[in-house]
Amino acid sequence: MSHSTVPRSRAEADDSAQNTPAASGKAAGTPREKKDGKLSLRLRFRRDRVLLLMTLPAVLLLLVFNYLPILGNIVAFQDYDPYISSNGIVAMLHSPWVGVENFQRMFEDPDFWNAVQNTLVLFFLQLLLFFPIPIGLALLINSVVRPRVRAISQAILYLPHFFSWVLVIAVFQQLFGGAGILSQLLRDHGYDGLSIMTDPSTFKYLVTAEGIWKDAGWGIIVFLAALSSVSPDLYEAAAMDGAGRWRRIWHVTLPALRPVIALLLVLRVGDALTVGFEQILLQRDAVGPGAAEVLDTFVWWNGVRNQDFGYAAAAGLVKGVVSLGLVLAANKVAHLMGEQGVYKK
Repeated sequence: MSHSTVPRSRAEADDSAQNTPAASGKAAGTPREKKDGKLSLRLRFRRDRVLLLMTLPAVLLLLVFNYLPILGNIVAFQDYDPYISSNGIVAMLHSPWVGVENFQRMFEDPDFWNAVQNTLVLFFLQLLLFFPIPIGLALLINSVVRPRVRAISQAILYLPHFFSWVLVIAVFQQLFGGAGILSQLLRDHGYDGLSIMTDPSTFKYLVTAEGIWKDAGWGIIVFLAALSSVSPDLYEAAAMDGAGRWRRIWHVTLPALRPVIALLLVLRVGDALTVGFEQILLQRDAVGPGAAEVLDTFVWWNGVRNQDFGYAAAAGLVKGVVSLGLVLAANKVAHLMGEQGVYKK
């Protein structure tokens, strides 16, 4: 009688399949996986080694220029004297240690609190006036039917982003300065001239207007990119349901922009204590430090001009810690709102 190689029952077939090398996971070339189906860390490194090598130069640059300088914050706890040695590290090691004395001086300094107040006022004003404008302009440009008109409008609005702050302030000086076009026009009609550029009471509005004119076009690009991902079928379905233009913007466009708005708000809140160093420094002498002093110019003035490096480093360290806390808090709020924010949960 001939013997068949086929198993006599289904149970025997299942047993023979489980005993084969391929089924047991021991076959050559088959990666070992964890019980939950995820690859081990070693196998993931082997799989992504090319991508890791490609990102290595960027990681090294980040370490050298962003993370290693953090070690210099030790200066905030010293009476740092850079003239002890031509080597900055040696000067740091031999500078006298003062502990938290620089921080005590800072919290007792009325100029520091004036800089904090000016910084927060400028941040909230720019958040209320500057942030919504790119969204409105993006919606306006996106509603233009002709592509050529849309491209020209976007290019005109985007162009000031490439101007330096020196040029931006010069343009505003020619328009709103004491000898500017607006003042000359008022004098020609029998009125007193204006000098908005040197008025401390309007300085915060002037700074905000300069920022809007220069950088609103940059924000338009981000929101237009988000709008391009919205399916036209959604607008057509809303129109068939009787929704007008404003209803379509409220129920289709803005929900599509919400993740981008949440992300940019988190980044903006994290940047709350940085309101434009170069822009304000160029106009500081025109209106005085009482109206124009912010934390960045406060650090520069005490560290570079007054050579009080430890005191300036203490102010910069406090600013960095508070900014980090604001990013984490704003990102937590974004998670509670159902958005991803800067990073996932």
